[in-house]
Amino acid sequence: MTKKSAIDRLDEFGEDRVFGISIKTLIAITITVAGAASGYTMIKQDIEIAKELPVPPVTAEEFKLQTEIIENAIIETQQDIENINSSLKKIDERLYNLSRK
Repeated sequence: MTKKSAIDRLDEFGEDRVFGISIKTLIAITITVAGAASGYTMIKQDIEIAKELPVPPVTAEEFKLQTEIIENAIIETQQDIENINSSLKKIDERLYNLSRK
């Protein structure tokens, strides 16, 4: 690889180049940075709005109470089903005994 002389390197820096980067590249970098910055600020604004807007229809305590009520209802239903099953067994035994007579 040969070294370029100072005169050859002058061709790399021209009216259309700044610090060895073309003006088109600088414009592309500027547009990218501006887009990223505006996207970041828009996301931050959306997050702030989202923090204020959604008011939960049910508080945490109400939710806990509702789940406890539902769990109690399930337990009561299970007990009722067990009672019904035991009654059905008794009825089945009686029917069997009556049918044998």
